[in-house]
Amino acid sequence: MTIITSQVLPPAKLVGGADGHRARHCWRTVFFAGVIVVAFSALPTIARAQPQRTAPRIAYVYPAGGQQGATFTISIGGQNLNGTTTAFITGNGVTSRVVGYERPLAQREITDLREQQQKLQEKRIASKAKGNGAAGAAKPVFTAEDEKRVVEIRQKLAGPGRRGANPGLAETVTLELTLSKDAPPGDRELRIKAASGLSNPFTFSVSQLPETSEPVVTPTSIAAPRPRREVDPRTNRPRVTRDVKLPAVVNGQILPGEVDRYRFNAKKDQRLTVVVAARALIPFLADAVPGWFQATAALHDSNGREVAYEDDFRFNPDPVLAYVIPADGDYTLEIKDSIYRGREDFVYRVAMGELPFVTSIFPLGCAFPERGTFELSGWNLPSTRLAVETKDKRPGTFVVSVRNQGQFSNRVRFALDAHPETLETEPNNAREAAQSLNAPMIVNGRIERPGDRDVFRVEGAAGATLVAEVFARRLNSPLDSVLTITDASGKVIASNDDYEDKGAGLTTHHADSRVSLTLPAPGTYFVEVADTQHHGGAEYGYRLRIAPPQPDFELRVTPATINAKAGMHVPISVYALRRDGFAGDIMLGLRDAPRGFGLSGARIPAGQDMVHLTLYAGATTRDEPIELAIVGQATIAGRTTTHAAVPAEDMMQAFAYHHLVPMQRLMAQVSGRGAASRLISSSPVRIPVGGSARIELETPAAGRGVENIKVDFTDPPPGVAVQKVTMRGEVLALVLTCDPATAKIGTRGNLLMQAAGERKSVGKGGAKKSSRVQLGSLPAIPFEIVAATPARST
Repeated sequence: MTIITSQVLPPAKLVGGADGHRARHCWRTVFFAGVIVVAFSALPTIARAQPQRTAPRIAYVYPAGGQQGATFTISIGGQNLNGTTTAFITGNGVTSRVVGYERPLAQREITDLREQQQKLQEKRIASKAKGNGAAGAAKPVFTAEDEKRVVEIRQKLAGPGRRGANPGLAETVTLELTLSKDAPPGDRELRIKAASGLSNPFTFSVSQLPETSEPVVTPTSIAAPRPRREVDPRTNRPRVTRDVKLPAVVNGQILPGEVDRYRFNAKKDQRLTVVVAARALIPFLADAVPGWFQATAALHDSNGREVAYEDDFRFNPDPVLAYVIPADGDYTLEIKDSIYRGREDFVYRVAMGELPFVTSIFPLGCAFPERGTFELSGWNLPSTRLAVETKDKRPGTFVVSVRNQGQFSNRVRFALDAHPETLETEPNNAREAAQSLNAPMIVNGRIERPGDRDVFRVEGAAGATLVAEVFARRLNSPLDSVLTITDASGKVIASNDDYEDKGAGLTTHHADSRVSLTLPAPGTYFVEVADTQHHGGAEYGYRLRIAPPQPDFELRVTPATINAKAGMHVPISVYALRRDGFAGDIMLGLRDAPRGFGLSGARIPAGQDMVHLTLYAGATTRDEPIELAIVGQATIAGRTTTHAAVPAEDMMQAFAYHHLVPMQRLMAQVSGRGAASRLISSSPVRIPVGGSARIELETPAAGRGVENIKVDFTDPPPGVAVQKVTMRGEVLALVLTCDPATAKIGTRGNLLMQAAGERKSVGKGGAKKSSRVQLGSLPAIPFEIVAATPARST
């Protein structure tokens, strides 16, 4: 048995400066209150600060993976993909080549094609007319090339430019990929480099299994005539059946009303595993309810009888189906959307065969740096026990995978913690049988049966703060926990069902519980863990942390792809996920950054959960993207704590909900050239309520013939406005005002501003003309709103 482990969110020389069955679907969603960025799945996902220059945006990749040792083509759908020259895929063993590009037609192009079509039609008619041509001219000959051109024009006019396709999906780039035989299996990140920069990252998988794909669907292919498909007599909807040999990975796209079917031969007693990846490929759709492709998997025998069906795997929307084959014969797997929606970006991958799949582990973690021993449950596993060495790791969340007969299983999460740990001991279902604990402590337990509850007894002093927190759903346990804390008399003094963890970017139902309370009196307290829905079983594991507060923080940086001009500033956003009451300043910096890179406004002020800042990308253009690392430092209890900022994409779900979805790498593409401004005034700029403040920046814009510069705020703080902009030489001076009716004393953060001006020139005939010039982002300027200075008496 082979064990593979990796950390889920790895920690980061600082550079300062500058339940669902088909009949009971219930969509649970949560709004991330601190994340109010405007985004759209088919448009660039951007920091609220200000869009970077329009960059290519990938909406889907099809197929979203391939087999080791194979050469194949993939289609990438999205927006602003013109001029794509190459693709960048993380990891080793993948090469790519751009082989095609399609885009919607412009209105002028449509008009030209119609005119050509009309002329060809007239030529066809004239060629069939009797006699000679007009005025005795020779009759035109309608050639095979003319006929070919008619077909081409008809197809183009039927394409996305004619249909008014979703602009976020309308452009398509075709790549030829070659995967080496030793390319490591697993998920990668794919980006493309187009004329306007580097795209957002997208999931691409390398597998060990043979793969098959149905024909690609693009806006053009949708508009073109499609082959007649078999109709399902039960639903009167189209369906396609393809033959596959197990084990295999099948790739598909679902259009409205479609049902894809895969027929295979299986032998009696085979333990079939079907693992669908749909939401795993595209986590959130901005313009679809519930916000993702809700795939379903149904298995039929040779008589067409449904023998197994799944539309999820516990709380995960992607279904997993396990079935023991009862008799030799042909079986058919049916894939569709639960409510028969579909579109080009309804992409899926299905791994099927006698494949290993881990359904749960127990315990859900272990103490660092001990050797972890876990019980494994699942299908087609090589063993029911797993040992993991943790000496070379540090506290955090990791994933583990096992290997059986050459095939890797799915990855499951486990946690490492520095606190002492113990196992829950039954019976402990009542206060009288409560298990005694000494805080701090991590309890590894499980709700073993429906209606079970686990009770723990702790001693506490009056005024002490106690934190009780359940980690279950965040570690792939189906437990929907509820925490209740009572005093010695049985009085409930605190309880919690769902605790929102903004760091869990893919979670839409925050089912873990957390309570933080100040103990009102010395004595005995009881902590009870149960399942809100009264479910239970061996897989309902949890980790219960009972300890004093551990102030700490995590960081997320968006976007995960940064496009910048050399010598210019570009805005980014960093989010602080504060833990256990930590509210201090967090200083930000770049770790091991290339020479010339730096951050402006590199501090998250105390008490704030997010800051907009700017990245200076150096003065040198680069042919290939570079990987960056942003880290944050804070002083907590007299000690310096440093954490890496995890790259993330701000994704919108179902028109309204926002999620910070972690990515693997933070990549920057530096191209073009510009000239950055530099802050001359002291920092932070203090803006008095009811008064004004002056800011001076050195800018080389005037030297390039740009004048009449105007400056606009991006997401200004309440009450602050630009009153006056003046330019003297290369010094840009701004006067800011602060409205006492809306401004709040003590507000701190960064001012982000965009500058633009006019460049005058002399045209033909000596006529003077001017053109608007966008100068880009000014460096982020730290500010603080302060009380007005009292006027001196005379």
